[in-house]
Amino acid sequence: MTGIVDAHHHIWRQQDLPWLSGPMLPRIFGPYEPIRRDYPISEYLADIAEAGVTRSVYVQANWAKEDFEKEVAWVQRTADESGWPQGIVGYADLMVDDVRPQLDRLKTYPLLRGIRMQLHWHDNPQYRFAARPDLMREPVFQRNMARLADYGLTFDLQVFTSQMADAAELAASFPTITFILQHAGMLEDLSPQGWAAWRDGMARLAKQPNIVSKLSGLGTFVHQVDGKLITDIVRETVTLFGPERCLFGSNFPIEKLWASYAELIAAHRAAMAGYAPADQEMILAGTAKRVYRLG
Repeated sequence: MTGIVDAHHHIWRQQDLPWLSGPMLPRIFGPYEPIRRDYPISEYLADIAEAGVTRSVYVQANWAKEDFEKEVAWVQRTADESGWPQGIVGYADLMVDDVRPQLDRLKTYPLLRGIRMQLHWHDNPQYRFAARPDLMREPVFQRNMARLADYGLTFDLQVFTSQMADAAELAASFPTITFILQHAGMLEDLSPQGWAAWRDGMARLAKQPNIVSKLSGLGTFVHQVDGKLITDIVRETVTLFGPERCLFGSNFPIEKLWASYAELIAAHRAAMAGYAPADQEMILAGTAKRVYRLG
């Protein structure tokens, strides 16, 4: 059985996260009272203990913007002390005049691999994160995006279906940057029309060879591990991108709201059961190792 690289998880201290420390805010994953607390690396390691995870990548968890370096520094210290995680995706604000001073500070941390600035916007305010749907079209954003290539960093791309055309154009404009599509495009409309629009958008993204798709957070909008839904999304995505451009991520502890890590892994393994062992290895470990330079 192949080992697993968890390419999307969080650890956190409640005190550092405005959305956990302040009033309960609407989130796309529903009520979250059980995770309004510290989620340390020791608990994460206990959660994955029987799953066969060999490496992991921490993805930024929305600390206050001005604490972007503190977040990466804390995760780096955690890794130095525990050996986990093996890669970090930090935050930088690509809407400032020049992002390079932020990147200069972040690049001093050996495990930094990429940047995530969440761009997802939706008509439903509960699903909305970015201020506008078209931030990626702004000249200042694109100027700063070009800097990521200079620093050898990836970009974790988080958009909804309605933003996929702009996202494909963005990737085409920066062919030397690897874009990691979050949560397989965040399918939230499960109607036939919603599936069709998502599929069309994913096909557009898949035409850009520098986009890979992360198979993570597939229960975000249904608040459960739905085996059929996971299977359908995985198979559609792998058909479009190929296994060499798909990677697994857990989105823990968010998914701990409705499932154990073992249940999540079992559902993903079931979704891949018909694939050749080499393709399963690529999705569960190989792509993430390559994209996030995990060795």
